[in-house]
Amino acid sequence: MLRQGLLQSNVTRLGLVERVLSSSFTSVACLVFLFINGVMMFTLRSKPVFRETSRYILLFHLLLADTLQMTISQTLYLMYAFRIIITYPQCGVLVMLANLTNDISPLVLVVMSLERYVAVCHPLRHASIITVRNTGAAVLAVWIFSLLQVLTVVLILLNFPFDELESLQMPEQCGSASMILLPVSDHYRTAYTIFLFTLASLVIVCSYIGVMVAARSASTDKESAHKAQKTLLLHLLQLGLTVLSALYNTTLMFFARVTSWVTFIRMQSFMFVCFFFMPRCMGSLIYGLRDQTIRAVLKYYFCCTIKVSVAPVKAVLVS
Repeated sequence: MLRQGLLQSNVTRLGLVERVLSSSFTSVACLVFLFINGVMMFTLRSKPVFRETSRYILLFHLLLADTLQMTISQTLYLMYAFRIIITYPQCGVLVMLANLTNDISPLVLVVMSLERYVAVCHPLRHASIITVRNTGAAVLAVWIFSLLQVLTVVLILLNFPFDELESLQMPEQCGSASMILLPVSDHYRTAYTIFLFTLASLVIVCSYIGVMVAARSASTDKESAHKAQKTLLLHLLQLGLTVLSALYNTTLMFFARVTSWVTFIRMQSFMFVCFFFMPRCMGSLIYGLRDQTIRAVLKYYFCCTIKVSVAPVKAVLVS
């Protein structure tokens, strides 16, 4: 009995250490990526040229959705790691916000792809079609469409007999899977996700083909068309990276069956960063670094931020 009690105590202590280590790893990674996104968002609001150009406005909203998604995902991860139990309404709000921001990203990528298509294939009409006002209307439509999808999920969830439960306290940690209380909710979410990413893929691919065809025309600016092709390929890559988050649970279940518990916990935190954080930061960062206008300002702000953070450290060392 004593030996069994000591073994159970060691396992519990090991579990706590692993949870703290994995949470620290994901938290540091989250802060790094949030810092990068924050600097980029500040950059895109710092100059009139960014605030008055459609593609930069769209990039800002893409970063905003991705930043909110990372924040909510990390919150849910920490609650899961430390076994924090909340009520169904509280969990529902967090999960719905996560779904909202997750759905906005591919839709913004669709609008960004169409903007590049118009810029190359209809350059004379680009200034009249892609205005700041029309861009704002497109962004508003994206948010409203995503919000309506979330409200549809909420209406489906309201059919669950919550009044028959003894308490609204959840029996397990909050997560997307724990809020799938009815089969129809799972079917709807799966069908919508497939529809959304199929639509986004088709629009980006068709835009790429249109730009590629236009590039062969003698009247088209070859350099502009070549850049647009690379940008559309980047959007397709961003979309593919976003799909990775949908494969997270499936990949996690596979490793849970073939690895030990300690290895699984370590793999879980690593995959969480790769599947949720990196796609939400690296694609937009590459987009920004490719753009000469953004790159110059971004480099300036990154250097200034690093100098400001290093200066107090030097002062302490000197004193």
